Amino acid sequence: MTLDNDPLLQPLQIRHLSLRNRIMSTAHAPAFQEGGHPRDRYRLYHEEKARGGIALTMIGGSTNIAPDSPSVFGQLYAGDDSIIPWFQRLTDGVRKHGAAVMCQITHMGRRTAWDDGNWLPVLGPSGRRERAHRAFPKVMEMEEISRVTRDFAAAAERCRAGGFDGIELLSHSHLLGQFLSPLVNTREDDYGGSLDNRLRLTLQVLEAVREAVGPDLILGLRVTGDELTEGGLSASECVAAAQKIAATGAVDFLNVLAGAPYDDLGLAGWVAPMGLPAAPDLTVAGRIRQAVDLPVFHAGGVADIATARHALREGQADMIGMTRAHMADPYLVAKLRRGEEERIRPCVALGYCVDRVNQGKPAVCGHNAATGREAVMPHVIAPAPERRKVVVAGGGPAGLEAARVAAERGHQVVLFEASGRLGGQITLAAKGMTRRQIWGVADWLISEAERLGVEVRLNTYAEADDVLAENPDAVIVATGGWPEGLEIPGGHLAASAWEVLSGEARVAGEVLLLDETGDHAALVCADAMAQAGCKVTLATPDRTAAHDLGPTNSAVVLRDLARQGVTFECFLEPVSVAAEGRRKRITLRHVLTGEVTERVADHVVSEHGITPADDLYHALKPQSRNMGQLDHQAMVAGTSPFAAINPQGSFWLARAGDAVSGRNMHAAIYDALRLCKDL
Repeated sequence: MTLDNDPLLQPLQIRHLSLRNRIMSTAHAPAFQEGGHPRDRYRLYHEEKARGGIALTMIGGSTNIAPDSPSVFGQLYAGDDSIIPWFQRLTDGVRKHGAAVMCQITHMGRRTAWDDGNWLPVLGPSGRRERAHRAFPKVMEMEEISRVTRDFAAAAERCRAGGFDGIELLSHSHLLGQFLSPLVNTREDDYGGSLDNRLRLTLQVLEAVREAVGPDLILGLRVTGDELTEGGLSASECVAAAQKIAATGAVDFLNVLAGAPYDDLGLAGWVAPMGLPAAPDLTVAGRIRQAVDLPVFHAGGVADIATARHALREGQADMIGMTRAHMADPYLVAKLRRGEEERIRPCVALGYCVDRVNQGKPAVCGHNAATGREAVMPHVIAPAPERRKVVVAGGGPAGLEAARVAAERGHQVVLFEASGRLGGQITLAAKGMTRRQIWGVADWLISEAERLGVEVRLNTYAEADDVLAENPDAVIVATGGWPEGLEIPGGHLAASAWEVLSGEARVAGEVLLLDETGDHAALVCADAMAQAGCKVTLATPDRTAAHDLGPTNSAVVLRDLARQGVTFECFLEPVSVAAEGRRKRITLRHVLTGEVTERVADHVVSEHGITPADDLYHALKPQSRNMGQLDHQAMVAGTSPFAAINPQGSFWLARAGDAVSGRNMHAAIYDALRLCKDL
C-alpha cells in the first residue's frame, strides 16, 4: 500500500473545511483544565497531536454551558466569557501545525452531581436517577428548557469567538440524549412520548446554535446509534432521529457511538478497557452513514491502523476517532506517513487514562509517560551532545524504557536481565484472560530496544563487579522487586500471587486469595486460577474488591471473575495460617468489628505488594557521582535530576520502578523517562 491509496491518508472536505486525512481525536476530558479553562497543559497536549499529523482534534469533552451542569471529571466551562482568550491561544496553537480544531459543548443533565460546583439541583427530562453519577434530577420546567437552549447558543458563540473551526453538540447520554431516550424520558408533555417529541429539544437547540454562530461555522452532533439496552433507543429509532436531524440542514456532520453508559459496566462498554471487544460498534455507525447524506465520524475502541482502514474501506465512517491511540502515540499519523506503522506505540486498552479521570485525577497514558506532560516531558527524544555508555539492570518496563530512551539519545546501552526473557512483571500481568493484551506494552518496548541496537544480556544476574566492568557513565537500576510475604503466624504456608502466575506454585481445589493491594495483581491471579479450575474466594480488608481500580476496569474484571464463580469478601484481614492435614486453616479478622472467623481451604495465596530488589543499587552507591540521590525539584521541572556530590564517583546512579518502591507500570516508565531523557 502507498500513501496515495491509503484510505486513512486521504483528505476530507466538510463544506469549506479541508481535513488533511481521516484520523481525528474525539472530544474527551483529560482533566487538565485550570479554573475551567484550557490553559498551557491542555493546549500543549492538543498541539502535540497536531504536530504529529492528526487531521482534527476535538477539544473540550463535555464542556459545560451552564452553572447547573457542573464539572464532575475535569471539564471545561464555557458558561462565561473568561474562557475565550484561552480558547484563542489553543486554537492558534493547534492550527499552526496544520490541524483543524473543534470544541464540544453540552449540558450534562442528570449525568453530574448536585453536591459540587454551585450546589444547584441537576436537571433531567424526568426524575430518573443515573447509577453512574448517582444524582436524582429535578424534572425540567418549560422555562428551564428555554433557558438551557439560550445557554447552548451563548456557549456556542463563545466557541466561535475562540477561533474554532467547528462545534460539536453532545447528545449521547447527556441532556439532549436523555430527552431522546425512552429509558430516561417519561414526560407526558410536548417533550415526551413520540420520537418527534423526544427530539424536540435537540432540534430547538440546533436552531438556536446555528442562529448564534451563523452559517459559516461547522456544526455537528454526537449522537446515539443504538443504546443496545432493553427499553432504550433502538437502532431504527436512532436512524430515524439522525434523518430528522440531517433534514434540518443545520448540521454538517454526525459523530455516532453506541451504548448506554448509565452505570460502570455501561461506561466500560462506551470506553472499553481490556476484556471487551475492540471497535464493536462500527456497524452501528455504518447504519447511520447509509441513512444520511452527511459525513459520519466514529470512535469506540478503534486502537489500531488495520481496524481504522477497514472502517473506511467498508463505508462505516468518513472520519475515524483514534483518541486513546493518540494518547499512546500522538505521532501515529507521522509514523504512518513515514512508512513506520510498526513503530507506532500501541494503545492496549489499559483504561488507565479513563479510570483516572473518573477517580478525579488527570489522565495519563499507562505506558506513554510524556502524554499530558508535554511542557516537561518529550515525545520525541533529542540526541545527546556526546555519546556515553549507559548500563541498565533489569528488563521490565522501567529497564526497557530506560534503555530505549538512552539509546534514542544516541548512547551505547547494555541491559542486564536475570531471567531468560524480557518484560519483567508484564509477563505475569498477561497471564489471565481479561488483561492478556497488556503484553503489547512489553512487545513494543522490546521491539524498539532491538531497533535501537541495545545490547541485551539475558540470564545474567548483574552484580556490582559486572556493572563496573562496563566502565559506565550512567547506571539505571531497574531490578524490580520481590513479593512481600505475610508477616503473620504461618505466613510461610501461603504462596504469593507472583509464584502462582509464574508457575512456581501449583494450586488446585478451593483457594483463599488474600488481597492487600486492591489493584490488578490479585485479580489477574484470581482469573488465572479460575481458568485452571480452582474455586476462588478473594478476601480483602478494603470495603470493596478491586478498591484501587477505576470504574471501567473494575466493572469488567469483577464481571469476568464473577462469571467464573469467583466470590468476594470484604473487610477481612488474615491473622494466621495453619496446616490441617493437606489443607490450610486460615483465621480472619473483620477490620471494623474485630470479629474473628476461620476458613479452611486447599491453598492460601497472598498478594501483599513488593519489596524492592535494591542490593545492586546499594552496592554501587558509594562509587557513584551522585550517591544515588536525585534532585526532586529538577524532576518536577523536567530538567536533569543528577548533581555531583561525590568527587570520587565515576558514574551517575539511579533506581527506577519497583526497585525504588512498589508502584505501577506507569510510574516505572515515567521514572525511566525522567531519568534518561537528559543523560
